[in-house]
Amino acid sequence: GAKTTLIPGLALIIAGLALFARAPVDASYWVDVLPSMLLLGVGAGVSFPALMTMAMAGVTPADSGLASGLVNTTQQVGGALGLAVLATLSTTRTDSLVSDGASQASALTSGYHLAFVIGAGLVIVALSIAFSALRPTRAAEQPAEGALELEAEAA
Repeated sequence: GAKTTLIPGLALIIAGLALFARAPVDASYWVDVLPSMLLLGVGAGVSFPALMTMAMAGVTPADSGLASGLVNTTQQVGGALGLAVLATLSTTRTDSLVSDGASQASALTSGYHLAFVIGAGLVIVALSIAFSALRPTRAAEQPAEGALELEAEAA
């Protein structure tokens, strides 16, 4: 079910954000950026379809267009608001460090680190909600042997 793909996807997103949060000022693309981007890309690629599946699971076919539009709009607005809050916190941290005498590059990196750590914390909250709120889906029960024999005779 969706839980089996959502949980690992969120864990990959957390790992990617944690790796970004430790990137140094003089980061190397191959060592510090690419691994984080790969983890984030795979994590988002696995998580978002699972979230869409869960959001659309109980919707009637007549309401599926409306529900899909609502889910996508909510996702876009949530992403924009989240980005605005994280950018504001990052900028505030950067400005504070620059005013305290830190170099521009060091202060900017520290501001980004704060945003990545907060983002990872929010995904940890989402992961804990997924663990506690989602129930594993049960496999369909196997038909009894007698039912299989009856089906074979009917055919």
